[in-house]
Order: sequence, then C-alpha cells, then structure tokens
Amino acid sequence: MPIRTAAKKFAGMISAAALSLALILPAGPAFADAGFRHWVASFRASAVQAGVSGAVYDAAFRDIKDPDPEVLQKARFQPEFTAPAWDYFDNRVHEQAISNGQAMARKWKPWLDKIEARFGVDRYILLAIWSMESNYGEMLKRDDVMRNVIRSLATLGYGDQKRSKYARTQLIAALKILQTGDIDESHLQGSWAGAMGHTQFIPTSYQTYAVDFDGNGKRDIWNSVPDALATAANLLKKNGWQSGKTWGYEVTLPDGKVPGGSMSLSKWQALGVTRASGKPFKNGTDRAELKLPGGREGPAFLIIKNFQVIKRYNNADKYAFAVGLLADQIAGRGALVNDWSRPFTKLSFAEKQELQQRLAEHGYYDGKFDGKIGQASKDAISAYQSSAGLTPDGHPSMEVLKVLRRK
Repeated sequence: MPIRTAAKKFAGMISAAALSLALILPAGPAFADAGFRHWVASFRASAVQAGVSGAVYDAAFRDIKDPDPEVLQKARFQPEFTAPAWDYFDNRVHEQAISNGQAMARKWKPWLDKIEARFGVDRYILLAIWSMESNYGEMLKRDDVMRNVIRSLATLGYGDQKRSKYARTQLIAALKILQTGDIDESHLQGSWAGAMGHTQFIPTSYQTYAVDFDGNGKRDIWNSVPDALATAANLLKKNGWQSGKTWGYEVTLPDGKVPGGSMSLSKWQALGVTRASGKPFKNGTDRAELKLPGGREGPAFLIIKNFQVIKRYNNADKYAFAVGLLADQIAGRGALVNDWSRPFTKLSFAEKQELQQRLAEHGYYDGKFDGKIGQASKDAISAYQSSAGLTPDGHPSMEVLKVLRRK
C-alpha cells in the first residue's frame, strides 16, 4: 500500500456517524472519554487475536485516557485540493528547499552513496521526498504537528466509523512496531493520520518496507536519517524504479493539436515534441505520456515509468511532479524553462517571508514567517487587500508586497 495514499483517501472525509456523535453527546468530556475507554478496552481482544501481546497493548495505552479532538477536527476539515498548479508547486519547489537539499546532499553523502549503490534509486529523488514529507526532518521537531500515533489511530478508529477499518488496521500495525522494539511508545510519533518519521510512512507501509540501514538493530525512521532514506529507496525499488533513468522531461509542444496516449520518446519527437532545454532525449525507446499539469499555458512534460513509481509514495500527479522538479534542481539540472502561468508577479522565498512579516506588522497575520503561503497567509493577504482597496484574491504577489513596503 502506498505510504500516504491510504491516508489521503480519508483525509477529506469524516464520517456522518462521527459528526452525529459529536452533535448528540452531552457537553463535556466525561461521556466521550468513557466511550473511548470502553472502545480501547474492547479493541484489546482484536489486537491480541491479530498477534499483539497484551502487555504491549496495555503499555501503549497506559497514558492514553481520551481521544485527540484535533485529529477528528483535522480529518473533518481537510479541504480537497483544488488550487491552481502554481500554488502547489510554489510552496514546495523553492529556493530554501533546494538550498537545504543541496546541504543535506553534502552532509549525508557517504550514506547516500551506499543507499544509491544498494537500491539504485537517484539520491536527489530521495532528498526531494524527504523535503516534501518532513522538511528534512524539521517537522518532527514541531509539537503542533507531531502526535502520539497510537492515540491518533485509536481516535480515528473510535470516532470515524466510515474510516475505522483503515484506522484499526494501522493501529494494529503500529502496535506490532512497538512489539518489535524498533521504537518505544514514548517516541512513536507521527502526523494526525499516523504517518511516521522523516519520510512519513504509515504503519503498514513501514512493516513492508522499513530497513535497518545503519546496522544498529532497529529500523528507526524517526531518528536515523540513513534508515529513513533507505526505507524510501526500498519502497521505490520494490515498486519498479528504473535505475539510471529520469522521471520525465520538460518539453516544448508544436503548434496545433498534439495527440494523447503513450508512445516512445522517438515517436513524440517525430511529432515535433522536443525537450525544452534543447538537449536530446536520453533513450528514444522509453515509452512516455504527455502531461500538462498547469494547462496548455503552463509547462508541458513527457513522463516515463519512474514518474508512476514516485506515485506509489503518494498517488497524485502534482506530488510526483513536485518531487521530480525539486530533485532536478537540488541536483543542479536546471529549473523549468517555461514557468507556471500566474495572474501576478511571483515572489522569491525571502520575499514571501517579508510579505508575512509586513502583514504581521499591520496586524493581519500572526503565524510563522516561514515563506509558505497556506490558508492563514492567504486570508491575511485578502484582508489586507480589501483594506487597501485592492482585489482580495489572496495571491502572494509582488504587487501586494510593494504596497506594503510603501506603508
């Protein structure tokens, strides 16, 4: 099962049963806590039947007395991603992610050499995944993001009836991870949906792909960067990664209609589709598919098999594109020739941080100056634009920053 795909399937959906439960139960935690404790007690038999030791189960739940309300809130209000392509990529493929990735490539070079030799997976793809999943491990240091995996999955198993099967399966897998001794219950931390470690594996995927690459006897994706990166490489290799090949090519399209479907790179070239960089395709016999993630006005790509392998990590085209494009820039292979079509002038990463800081100085923003334009930043931009007589589109534009600089 892909690492995050299963979690994404329910990320935007909280069951009607759970919502009804929240509406009909009496106010206050007592009733809900009692119901949760009853669920934990009754689920013990299922876990033991699945091979979890009773002692491990009891230890895992020793300090868990109630569900995590933020888990259900995040599950309930996760919006379906409908933003334009540039919005997704601007928050993931940027100067800081590239610079940090290059620093990590230098820092972890001896281990990356070994991982690449064993699994045949491009080190820059692994670095890009690491960036996408946990910002090179920085996310693991944030108490507002990291949660007790056992509590999170039990909360979903108890409070989200529509997705309880997924949560219960993952909970048993997480308990078995504790049972192996790879990590103890106090350090079994993950996202609200149970994704864990530097490279964000859900428990069942951890069981399938986790690797003890540093040789200390533990498959520790939480504290060992070599284990985490090797585990990601193992997933990609076992799902068909083609060593020595890229994920795809940015291309320039000829005028007129271009056919769809899959054909060899040589046939695409015969139709007038060429690499945007002007370089030749590396292997004309590779089959490729044309994709336009930003529409005809944005960059075009011919993607080959490794693109689909990346999607085994997260089954979304945008995710695979972000990984591939970020990997290329960390490796120094160049940025896009044809950038995404935006209805405004793009800011650099440092300028986005400045934008957030200036919005905060004017009382519109109270978040971190992290250069990532999430919903809080967009709301702050829209509010400021309204007050300044501008169109409240929420775009992180040079046009807005210039107005702020004049204030």
